[in-house]
Amino acid sequence: MDLFEYMSGQQQEKEAPLASRMRPRDLSEVVGQKHILGKDKLLTRAIQADRLSSVIFYGPPGTGKTTLARVIANTTKAQFRQINATAAGKKDMEDVVADAKQTLGMYGRRTILFIDEIHRFNKAQQDYLLPFVEDGTVVLIGATTENPYFEVNGALLSRSVIFELKPLEREDILEILHRAVTDEERGLGSLKITADEDALGFLADVAGGDARLALNAIELAAMTTERSQDGRIHVDMEVAQECIQKRAVRYDKDGDQHYDTISAFIKSMRGSDPDAAVYYLAKMLSAGEDIRFIARRIMICASEDVGMADPQALVVAVSAAQGVERIGMPEAQILLAEAAVYVATAPKSNASYMAVAKAMGMIGKEKVTIPPYLQDAHYKGSAKLGRGIGYKYAHDFPGHWVDQQYLPDEVKDERFFVTGENGYEREINRHMKELTGKDLRKG
Repeated sequence: MDLFEYMSGQQQEKEAPLASRMRPRDLSEVVGQKHILGKDKLLTRAIQADRLSSVIFYGPPGTGKTTLARVIANTTKAQFRQINATAAGKKDMEDVVADAKQTLGMYGRRTILFIDEIHRFNKAQQDYLLPFVEDGTVVLIGATTENPYFEVNGALLSRSVIFELKPLEREDILEILHRAVTDEERGLGSLKITADEDALGFLADVAGGDARLALNAIELAAMTTERSQDGRIHVDMEVAQECIQKRAVRYDKDGDQHYDTISAFIKSMRGSDPDAAVYYLAKMLSAGEDIRFIARRIMICASEDVGMADPQALVVAVSAAQGVERIGMPEAQILLAEAAVYVATAPKSNASYMAVAKAMGMIGKEKVTIPPYLQDAHYKGSAKLGRGIGYKYAHDFPGHWVDQQYLPDEVKDERFFVTGENGYEREINRHMKELTGKDLRKG
């Protein structure tokens, strides 16, 4: 590196965003993630001993995945290389591997390869790395916001230790903000900032566990606020609210938050909690989730979890699904809320779901024959084959019902639909007991 490159690097570092400048340089500066970085934790010991094996850091943005990689880079005696999966190709990996082999052979030094957004690599790219991770040519550090069990090859997973990073606590972000406004070397301390405690607390709260978001907000406040007569920049609650307009919605429509939120939404409706159902609905809508997807999940819940305890729930859900396609947002949120609340407050039964599940489980296990009298008798020659002969037409009998076996002989004693005691199923059972003498509550 010549003088000009060095000066350029120094200038670039000074002009980097605050979130980049405030990255911890060693473990002592890392805030939060005590579940993996506490005293005597595996990751802490491995970093301190410089005996790191291949790892994958998994967690939402702003939780410190790249930060940890940088800490490792500053701590290890191994050669550290970094690539980003969004821009790197096979040629980049080949260059890293070739250099790693040379460094290991000539100097006995390991190479740690940090791949940011490793989930962006396709299967072939991930497979290329596998033998070199396995033989120790490179020690892999992968960072991903996506669930690695879905996005990373099983072979790589089996050779790596997965560490899940969680959204930072409010107190953690508050500590980071205090550092940022007082640090004169890397932070905003030289600007002479006075930040009200309630303003910092507000930023720490609305950042939603994302340190980068909070640092970006305080930097924006410092850069856009005029100095007061005392020569200092005052960041109060009004300034803080202007710099971060609303709470960050932690949601990725292709990642964990998508599945976790819809799971919580469905379970809240199933659990008869309309408040929770509306809350998770609002979270999905705020994050821009597809309203048709939400409507489909409500319809499924109406069938699976309400069922015959209130058949009207499915009618409401289907109507809402049709309605949201016709009117769109923002009014569609009202229809979805009405349907979600109806399903959440309706009596519950999974009898229909259990019935078809049991029947589906039996299909193919038994070689069954449909009773001849139930078979189609409308085509030419069917009577000669005995099809339809002996069938009793229900409407010809009192009550429009006649005692007749409809199940195949092989499964004639099986019970599939077993009612509960909730809602309309009580009426169903009463009617069927009067009509047939059978108690549908008994399996």
